[in-house]
Amino acid sequence: MRVSKIALVALVATIAGCASGGQTANTGAASDGSTTPGQGASRIDSPWPVKTRSHIDLWLHGFAMIQDDTTRIPYFRRGYRDGMVVQKNRANVTTLLDRNRDTLRARFAINRELVNAQFLVFQFSSWDEMLQFINLFIEAEGDPRRGNTPQTQQAIAYLASAFPTAGDRNWVKLFSQSLQDENNKWYRAYWTQQQRDRASVIAAVDSVWERGLRPKIARFLNNTQQARGDVFLSLPLNGEGRSVNGGKTANIITVTFPERPADAVKALYVIAHEAVGPVAGQVVADNTTPSEKRGGVFERLSSASLVRGGLMLLIKSAPEYADGYARYYLRSANLPTSSNPQAALAAAFPLPETIRDAISRQLDVVAGGI
Repeated sequence: MRVSKIALVALVATIAGCASGGQTANTGAASDGSTTPGQGASRIDSPWPVKTRSHIDLWLHGFAMIQDDTTRIPYFRRGYRDGMVVQKNRANVTTLLDRNRDTLRARFAINRELVNAQFLVFQFSSWDEMLQFINLFIEAEGDPRRGNTPQTQQAIAYLASAFPTAGDRNWVKLFSQSLQDENNKWYRAYWTQQQRDRASVIAAVDSVWERGLRPKIARFLNNTQQARGDVFLSLPLNGEGRSVNGGKTANIITVTFPERPADAVKALYVIAHEAVGPVAGQVVADNTTPSEKRGGVFERLSSASLVRGGLMLLIKSAPEYADGYARYYLRSANLPTSSNPQAALAAAFPLPETIRDAISRQLDVVAGGI
């Protein structure tokens, strides 16, 4: 899943200029509890290091707990919300997120674009920083002219594009307050324990990414303005990642966080799914009519093009991953696998021949570039 309806990149410099983050170097833990592998010079110097960030997981966790998830490739891990409820019940914890769930959930029926607010988190370096800007936005009632610096005015204007009405501002106020309570009472401790339990998984993903897939798709990444960026492992996610294109050096791909080192390759499948977005998205945009874009056809084809495009990318650049990728996305869609998983995936996610062939041709062009 790539950011499409909210312009995010414009705020990168604004956030950097307004507040400093609490993150240390890429070789260890940050002051907010975030982690990176940091094992050896190759990791430190990697153009696409593997990391985790607590505020990213907290924000996405909040959406997972309140949002209906009916897409074919779910936004979040199947059963995630129920699993979290069970864990909180065992701990005898109830938070504002639980109490306000119905109120928060109801807003999605009023503003369908609210789902895109998931991407806001990627422009902030910590939860405290994000909360600071949300509070400034609310105090200004969404009016950029009420900011006391040019940077703050830009940030308020940016947040206003995601939460344009008074009802939306009330929603994000309640949501952020609920998440703060969730974090204080339960989620921070849960997240920290998960990082300890999955430390070997982070190292395993880093290893198979750096030594396996990344070198094989490096040309593709470079030629699609994705030469450098960050890979974030996220606890709530499964096959549908979250990606932001920020030019050659400021890209973000957020993917599933496998439970075991043996499953590390699953994160690579989602990286391929997300990395193909610039090619697949442009092809679908070029081959759909305005009425199709308004009527839901564009959304359906965009989703299928990412699933099929990721498979095409692997077939052309790293074919040893292709069958595993196909099986993974069939399971993500809750579909049976078969002896021919690539054919089964093509049948499950059909594309018009014009779009399928255009993606394939464009991948050849990109792979053939310098």
